[in-house]
Order: sequence, then structure tokens, then C-alpha cells
Amino acid sequence: MRFSFADSMIDPSFYAPLARAAEDAGYDSFVVPDSMLYPEKSDDTYPYSPDGSREFLEDKPFIEPFALIAALGALTQRIRFTTFVLKLPIRHPVLVAKQAASVAVLTGGRVALGVGTSPWRHDYTTAGVPWEGRGRRMDESIEIVRGLTAGGWFEYHGEAYDLERVKFSPVPAEPIPILIGGHGEAALRRAARLGDGWMHGGGDLSELPSLLARIRDLRSEQGRKGLFEIHAISLDAYTPAGVRRLEDQGVTDAIVGFRWPYHLGPDTEPMQAKLDALRRFADGVIHAS
Repeated sequence: MRFSFADSMIDPSFYAPLARAAEDAGYDSFVVPDSMLYPEKSDDTYPYSPDGSREFLEDKPFIEPFALIAALGALTQRIRFTTFVLKLPIRHPVLVAKQAASVAVLTGGRVALGVGTSPWRHDYTTAGVPWEGRGRRMDESIEIVRGLTAGGWFEYHGEAYDLERVKFSPVPAEPIPILIGGHGEAALRRAARLGDGWMHGGGDLSELPSLLARIRDLRSEQGRKGLFEIHAISLDAYTPAGVRRLEDQGVTDAIVGFRWPYHLGPDTEPMQAKLDALRRFADGVIHAS
């Protein structure tokens, strides 16, 4: 089992010491959140908060993911950075490919690209991208990002995007893992068909076993075998015995955090409390599993 440290919507100055501390404590990955904007008025709901409310996001600080990865990568040596998750269909895939390739090169390949569709219509309208057809753009974007970051000449002719032969330099020495986030049937099918892994978003944690079973069935239908990352949020991740249960279900990466993220207003937890929590977990679970 690998372990990913998660804390978001925090004072941006906290990220650097937390990343260094997580690396020193033995965590394998540091998750990097993505949020583009907060609309004044919206009827949208958030799929992973208990009541669907979005108000907890107002005035919460989010740093652009690739900028944050580059900054933290320069301060660390080993830990991987995983976007959780990048809202891919609101961005042009060629730009995402260039950003992902750049930070992967700068960090020595310590990047995993968790991607998903945004639940916010305002992300699409503000970016000038249609809400309709987002699933098709998502699929095509995954193929374009993967093709461009692999190196060499690449062309693509789809319904949403059309690229003549182009190539990037530099590109990372190893492929960038693309992990698909989302709990809906379309997201699970996309992960089974196109992804190098799947990212669980939280929400009702009792649904995790059925989601894992569905992923297994869909991968079997696709005839896909071999390595497949499964990143999950579960209360089982907080004890060595629970970690073994997750491993038995096929989970490869446990995402752990130590505070409730859905509260209104700023995060008031002091830095020392965050450091103490991540080190306490490392001592009690990571090094005991």
C-alpha cells in the first residue's frame, strides 16, 4: 500500500513545509487540488459534500496545480504529486500536455495526473467551453495528453479536437500515469477503458466496495489486465488491519487527511497540529503496515 497525504484549502504558505514533512515521514504522494473559480450565483451542487452544498468553497485558497507542483517539486526529492483532480475538459489538452510534461521533467517523473469533469457549469461557461459534450472532450483530451507526452510525432483527428503532426520537447522519460476520478457510471467506464488508474472522491464511504467491484467488472469487460492504480478514501486506511482489508480489495493508494474539509470559513488549524497529525499517522500506520 502507498499513502497519499491530503490537505487543501489551506494557507498557501503551508504547502512547502507540509510537502517536506510528508516526504520525510514516508508518505508516497502529496495530492494537489484543483478549483478554478467560485461563482456568486449558482444552482450547481457538489457531489462529494454530505448535503451537496458548495458554500464551503467560498474564499478558500487554491493554487493553480502545475504551478504548485513545480514549486513543491523543487523542495523535495522523492514524493510524487498527484492532481486530485484536474478539471480536464475546461482546459485545452495541448496546454495541459505541455504543463504536465514540463513538471514531470522538472521533478524527475514525480507526477501523476488525476483528471475528472468539473461538476460546475460555471467552470465551462467562464472558460468559453460548452457543458454539452464534456464527456467526449474528456476522452479525446486523455488520448491527446497521453500521445503528446510520450514524445515523437503525434497527430489526432477527433470530433472535438483536430491536431496535425506535432511533437513536444522535452518529455518525461516514463509515461505520466493518468488516473480518472468520478463515481458515475461514465467515469468508471472511462477509467476502465482509458485510465492507468481510478481515483475515489470520498462522499459516502460505504459505497466504496461496490465502486471497486464495478471497476473490476468493467476492466474485465474491456479485457484489461496488469497494473492499475486505485486511490481511495476510507476509514480503513487509518489502522494497519484496515489497510490490509483495502489491499485485499485491490486498493493501491490510500488517500488520508486529518481534518474535516467541508466547513465554512478559513482553515484555522495551526501548522504544528498538521505536522503532528501527519507524523502520528506515519508512525502508527505507514511504518506499521
